[in-house]
Amino acid sequence: MNAHEKGHLTHAEELQILRHSTAHLLAHATMELFPDTQLTIGPATEEGFFYDSLPVRNFRDEDLPVIEQRMREISARNLPLTHKEITKAEARTMYKNNPFKLEMIDALQGDMVGLASQGDFHDLCRGGHVASTGDIKHFKLLNISGSYWRADRAGTALQRITGTAFLSQKEMEEHEQRILDAQMYDHRKLGKQLDYFSFHDEGPGFPFFHPKGKLVINLLIQYMRSLLKRTNHQEIETPFMLSDELWRRSGHYKFYQDKMYFSIIDEKSFAIKPMNCPGSILIYSDRPRSYRELPLRLNEFGRVHRHELSGVLHGLFRVRAFTIDDTHIYCTPDQIEKEILTFLSMVMEVMKKFGFENLRVGVSTRPENSMGSDEAWEKATNGLISGLTTAGIPYTIQEGEGAFYGPKIEIKMKDSMNREWQCGTIQIDFFAAENFDLNYVAPDGTLKRPVILHQAVYGSLERFFGVVLEHYKGHLPFWLSPVQIRLLTVSDEQKPYAQELLTFLLKHNLRAELDNSSDALSAQIKTAQLAKTPWMLVIGKKEASEGTATLRHHDGKQEQGLTKEQLLTRAQSLS
Repeated sequence: MNAHEKGHLTHAEELQILRHSTAHLLAHATMELFPDTQLTIGPATEEGFFYDSLPVRNFRDEDLPVIEQRMREISARNLPLTHKEITKAEARTMYKNNPFKLEMIDALQGDMVGLASQGDFHDLCRGGHVASTGDIKHFKLLNISGSYWRADRAGTALQRITGTAFLSQKEMEEHEQRILDAQMYDHRKLGKQLDYFSFHDEGPGFPFFHPKGKLVINLLIQYMRSLLKRTNHQEIETPFMLSDELWRRSGHYKFYQDKMYFSIIDEKSFAIKPMNCPGSILIYSDRPRSYRELPLRLNEFGRVHRHELSGVLHGLFRVRAFTIDDTHIYCTPDQIEKEILTFLSMVMEVMKKFGFENLRVGVSTRPENSMGSDEAWEKATNGLISGLTTAGIPYTIQEGEGAFYGPKIEIKMKDSMNREWQCGTIQIDFFAAENFDLNYVAPDGTLKRPVILHQAVYGSLERFFGVVLEHYKGHLPFWLSPVQIRLLTVSDEQKPYAQELLTFLLKHNLRAELDNSSDALSAQIKTAQLAKTPWMLVIGKKEASEGTATLRHHDGKQEQGLTKEQLLTRAQSLS
């Protein structure tokens, strides 16, 4: 029975089934064209699908249209897609020359495995397909990249062919338009154009923030500090580098050692922090704590370093050094739900501030590699769900996507190009308090373990900056723009009045600058537009004599005869 016969499916479920089936179609075409290729796995993804394989000779870009054409030929054959269970012995015989499939067979529990078939092509599969290859019409192969078996750099190097598929031609065209928009408004391109940040071979994966870009980062921090202050968060700062022993004790060494930077100091091994948690924990443990201090919310705009593979680095979205708006909340079990509600209220306020209104909330449950007992994980997961239920916020369960030390709530938002990003998160941690022997004195005088909540609203500030930059296509909101106002004069005669107006605006903490060039007004406007300055104040002979200015918005709309006071009131309402 195929997935379509199992009842009504949501659009997302239909799309996932289609993309999963298209991955099989890709594998089928690959084997017809390159029969000595060893297939590994080919799942559906949020953006499409991919298939990893080991070809006899590496695939080249010119192979993509050939493979895609063969996929269309197989689609036209309208082959039924079937699924059945076979014994592991049968599967091993079928894949006796494919060590990857044999490893997968051995890893599966039980004596049976699933087998999907279409014509004379077969592949190991759990099921869930369209009825026939003829149902797969709207797809496109995108690129070829490198990958590793089991995502392990020590494993076999493979090749990944990535593609996408949609249920209709209209959806496909809308997707292609989003891709064009994403290329046009790529934050790396905008960052260079607007002089916000740059990347250099001398520090691969480490962003260099220019004055304007650093100002945006500082404005993000300033805004977040104002929110955290309202709920009694206390800011701390912890060292960049701490001893190996600490990271082993926290559990990060086991899970992050391949991404950590190490250094030997005084014959002892130290690591640059990949996470901020242990430093915060050391501050908590520095003296005895009372229940009267809880919940204790220690916030840090903490700089962390992680050694990402060079192939996955991507502007501000995937870097090797970034800043997290990290809060570690030490509380009692009874205080968990209230803290979660506070976090949810704050993150919703932040998303609205930045114009992200289409949000999706997920609860990530226990991954395979994790610490602690099933009972503790169940208790923590139920705590997160209880907070969401009380807040009346719908959520989905994300099986196995939690952190190694606890489940988490993830806030995902859609931008103006309908792309989804994961930013805000809150995680419950019952294990760090045990590992570090943390206590507080309860009302009855006994020592109790606190619960630790790991909270971040932006997540990575650098990544959030990049997302916001693309969301607004470079036109940052007035309050976040490094230069909010640019004064333009028709001729040099208006420069003295323009300087007077500039001084007035700067005095009231507005970020303004005067175009001191001798360019024609049209050229000055073009320069301001290219800089994506929200406001242009145009000053001619009339404005100078009347003590006013013409406000020109970046979209070309104009408002004439505004006084200094009117401009100030309007600007302050947007700041």
